Amino acid sequence: MSFLDLFDSGFKQRNEDHFAAIVRVAMDDGIITEEEKAFLDRLARNLDISEDKYKEILKDYKSHPINPPTSYDRRLERLYDLSRMVYVDHIKGDHEEFVLRKIAVGLGFSPDNVKYVVDKALTLVSNGVDLETFIEEIRNMNR
Repeated sequence: MSFLDLFDSGFKQRNEDHFAAIVRVAMDDGIITEEEKAFLDRLARNLDISEDKYKEILKDYKSHPINPPTSYDRRLERLYDLSRMVYVDHIKGDHEEFVLRKIAVGLGFSPDNVKYVVDKALTLVSNGVDLETFIEEIRNMNR
């Protein structure tokens, strides 16, 4: 039994919707590049998206609703996870940061300061902070 099997189907559905929202962002320009595909592959594994579900979402990603987390802390948790994936997989670059900024806007962060939030997020993750510190630091930016 995987760790995710302990959660209800609503948890898996939220992961699928989250993944579909990221696919939607990746498809914004009409194509998925090799780098984006590699990122999506890693994300699907981390979210426990099956191969069949992965293919289904890629084919029909618009059928999944975009459900950004309603709580600011949940938005920060998703940003933390995505930032860690970008950092750990050594795919940080202008394009990846651009995609991460688009995802962050989709998560509900303000377009006016999303570049600053993403830059801060990537810096914090590269410094090895834990989730609690990450949330505290991002929250303190806005004060």
